[in-house]
Amino acid sequence: MQELRGKTAVVTGAASGIGFGLAERFAHEGMRVVLADVEEDALRAAEQRLASAGAATLALVADVSSPDALRTLRDQALERFGAVHVVCANAGVAPTGPVVGTLADWRWVVEVNLMGVVHTLDAFVPGLVTQKEGHVVCTASVGGLRSAPHLGAYCATKHAVVALTESLYGELAGQGVGVSLLCPGAVATGIFESERNRPAALGGAGAGADRVRRGFQDAIRGGMTPPEVADCVVKAIQSERFYVLTHPELGGMARMRADDIAAGRSPTQGMV
Repeated sequence: MQELRGKTAVVTGAASGIGFGLAERFAHEGMRVVLADVEEDALRAAEQRLASAGAATLALVADVSSPDALRTLRDQALERFGAVHVVCANAGVAPTGPVVGTLADWRWVVEVNLMGVVHTLDAFVPGLVTQKEGHVVCTASVGGLRSAPHLGAYCATKHAVVALTESLYGELAGQGVGVSLLCPGAVATGIFESERNRPAALGGAGAGADRVRRGFQDAIRGGMTPPEVADCVVKAIQSERFYVLTHPELGGMARMRADDIAAGRSPTQGMV
């Protein structure tokens, strides 16, 4: 899809970070932008920034863990703009903690990072196929190519997003709908501050989680900016490129994991 002007993009997790970077870049390309997020105040602020720059926008509070919320998002986007062309399943959370003893974290991260993508695809892909035009971008992570201690739930869901997006690519081949898999490395966002959106019913994070989380947040603080990531995504959409790796070293990380498997050796640790 080389021409974006006049078309409509939907972005989940659009109030901040990579999501807002995508929404802002799509608006700059002349697209109409539908922003979805669970943080209402931040969402309204994001919409205002784009609207004040002249963009046609629609902002809706939507929890991607709810399939009904995504269907409502689709219906309102179609009612407002008539069609959807680019769908970015981007919303995500990153709780930190051990694999064992963090069942509440597992439920949360699976519902948002994995099922949120599934719900987004389920709501929007049939329409893209029917109109025989569109592009889907699923946000995974370097955590979908590698793994790291204290990020087991996050990495597990991002590995799953990699697999489902690769499968989707094969299923949509020849139907006029492009697919891209975004695997960001270190990007200066608040992803490791996502506890602010943790459902109260899950209780607080486990002991030691704050210290680990601060360490990961410090590691990405000086990373790539969201607008730079958005530039990578727009180029991938226009060139119909599947793998979108934001940093040159990510290919080497993926190769290292493959080499570990092929050689039958233990996993090489480290991600960011």
